[in-house]
Amino acid sequence: MSVPATVSASVPAMIDWKVAVALGTRLAGEGPQVTREEADRAVAELRAGARRSTGLVREFTGLDAPDDTAPVLVVDRSGWVRANAEGFAVATRPLVDKIAANTPSGMGRTIGSKVTGAEVGGLLGFLAGKVLGQFDPFGQPETAPHGRLLLVAPNIVHVERELGVDPDDFRLWVCLHEETHRVQFTAVPWMREHLQSTIQEISDTVEPASFLEGGLERVREAMAAGRNGGSIVEMFSTPEQRVVLDRVTGMMSLLEGHADVVMDDVGPTVIPSVAEIRRKFTKRRQGVGTLDRMLRRLLGLEAKMAQYRDGAGFVRAVVDKVGMTEFNAVWESPEHLPGKDELADPDAWVRRVLG
Repeated sequence: MSVPATVSASVPAMIDWKVAVALGTRLAGEGPQVTREEADRAVAELRAGARRSTGLVREFTGLDAPDDTAPVLVVDRSGWVRANAEGFAVATRPLVDKIAANTPSGMGRTIGSKVTGAEVGGLLGFLAGKVLGQFDPFGQPETAPHGRLLLVAPNIVHVERELGVDPDDFRLWVCLHEETHRVQFTAVPWMREHLQSTIQEISDTVEPASFLEGGLERVREAMAAGRNGGSIVEMFSTPEQRVVLDRVTGMMSLLEGHADVVMDDVGPTVIPSVAEIRRKFTKRRQGVGTLDRMLRRLLGLEAKMAQYRDGAGFVRAVVDKVGMTEFNAVWESPEHLPGKDELADPDAWVRRVLG
């Protein structure tokens, strides 16, 4: 995996990705100590778990993803940092290009790109020790145009040890969740393009001057006023952008909740200790320290936890009411995705989409 270039050659870079990857890798660390035999076994089990999960997800959801459309990569923390630098570069290119085109080049740009690279690297380093798995729809569009599934072996081993759960069961449980995301993006052909167009829509509303001016002041004011319950994204967004972000919230909540329903409902048939895993994993999510909780909140990770809960509740309510086959109308077009309000009112979605 290479260090990405975010913008075209005609526009000087706004983010020094070499700095971001180097700092992110250093901050991430290596993870738990394992023997070569333990490492090889974990990698082999995760690859096998991902392959096994494909059929389980297909049977439960009715979504049929073509074979070999998105590779499965078992990575360490540094591999996750590099992969996300690549994906982040692609996803943010419209916004970065727009800001870069309105920012003078020269020594100030060079210094600024290194500062921004360090900020992104700090974010990647923090997250690299938290993420168990991830479907990356944007990284390496030339070699993996449909995306790729990343399973972060050191973090999976760390959490299974911390929880004291059966490693074989836990690894398959994680694979079920992440493979569901791979199926969502590869069985629903418009999903990736829709997410990319939404990002483009947000970038189109950004005014570079107002974005660059007073950004730190907005963060300071929000913190001083005690409004740090929101994320950094919310602090920087305009009312117009929040309308788009609400649509993104509905989409991501659906994807996360759907995957949680799959992992917990399929789990009992193939994972003997799934109830214990879920109980301990949920308790672990609640047990973070004050600093960690503040960072999660600022980075939007607290909202992500709510997405799991709200999305899963929506999926279960609709499936209980109309069945999985009718629920799958949600994948037919972007217009069928639930809005943020419909997540809390599944009946409204049923009336709107299914009549």
